[in-house]
Amino acid sequence: MYQGVRISGFGGQGVVSAGVLLAQAGLVDGKAVSWYPSYGPEMRGGTANCSVVMTDTEVATPVVAMPDTAIIMNEPSLPKFEPLVKKGGLLIINTSLVKTKATRTDIKVIYVPCNEIAEKVGSLKAANLVALGTFAGATGAVSIDAIANAMKKVFKRAKPEILELNRKALEEGAKLK
Repeated sequence: MYQGVRISGFGGQGVVSAGVLLAQAGLVDGKAVSWYPSYGPEMRGGTANCSVVMTDTEVATPVVAMPDTAIIMNEPSLPKFEPLVKKGGLLIINTSLVKTKATRTDIKVIYVPCNEIAEKVGSLKAANLVALGTFAGATGAVSIDAIANAMKKVFKRAKPEILELNRKALEEGAKLK
């Protein structure tokens, strides 16, 4: 099993931390992983994206030129990454911030109001976790339990109630597969 993922959005949306979390969850699930971040000119407010590779064999390269899945958290990321998704791949779009619809018909598209769901569970900061939950539910590439366990390592200072809120965000996202 090979899964190449691109996550893209504005700095401050937790794009890079979502990638770290996804890579760590892959390790929890016993996969070989890589994580490769890319930042725009600003950390907060500028564009950010990252590549995550999860595989049952050795990772050949951390670069994901043609992802199996793209998670799009903001409007400018859609025209940049939609064309790169492999035929038969998956595109997850945060409809809270992306009003444009996907144009491709050869991929699966899941529209998710990540921000609204995150606010409903208790924190807008969990929008990235809603998207990761949708990814996990739709692909089975990594489990919700693995992501939840990875949170304990990635978010070492998080209080138990924050970890629980984050898990709820994952579970809500997973329902939208």
